[in-house]
Amino acid sequence: DVTEGACGYGNLFQEGYGLETAALSTALFNNGKTCGACFELVCANSRWCKPNAGSITVTATNFCPPNYSPPLNTRWCNPPNKHFDLSMKMFISIAEYSGGIVPVKFRRVKCQTRGGVRFEIKGNPYFIMVLVYNVGGAGDVTSVAIRGNNSPWIPMQRNWGQNWNTGVRLVGQRLSFLVQTSDGMSMTFVDVASENWGFGQTFEASRATLNFH
Repeated sequence: DVTEGACGYGNLFQEGYGLETAALSTALFNNGKTCGACFELVCANSRWCKPNAGSITVTATNFCPPNYSPPLNTRWCNPPNKHFDLSMKMFISIAEYSGGIVPVKFRRVKCQTRGGVRFEIKGNPYFIMVLVYNVGGAGDVTSVAIRGNNSPWIPMQRNWGQNWNTGVRLVGQRLSFLVQTSDGMSMTFVDVASENWGFGQTFEASRATLNFH
């Protein structure tokens, strides 16, 4: 569903990201592996920068595709450029609207989230796909495993963005998740969904066991 954006997050307001988001250029997006990461940006060395605007923090939720058609000055998202396509609200909080495109300084920062990690379960009895979002800390998930109460841990494959899938049948079992982020932190969420979970439902994990690797 192209309306979900390249990370698959769907409705950014319902999911807590709001307008504090960015679409990343190819160089930063890393084929979706950067989805969920947070960046702090400041406007830098431009007459369009708003004085004393400070910094903004955005979550990577989409991809800004390259553009190979003329004119050349529209190719900001092409490799090797590191470019952030911001929502209007975020752009005008650091720069004048008429600036259009401004240079920034940026750095990775920890994601500050409200509530627990969320798991949206999609698919059918033979194919489970789980969207993992609202992940604090590093924010970008590098691996996911799923376990039913009658099954071992099953590694999931990245389908696209932060959607992870498996072909193992787990209907009727309580579901637990093991989530690892890019900083080496792994989080174990036990019995996130009860036996009667259904496709299309979202579950929020209230507690996790944390381990560093």
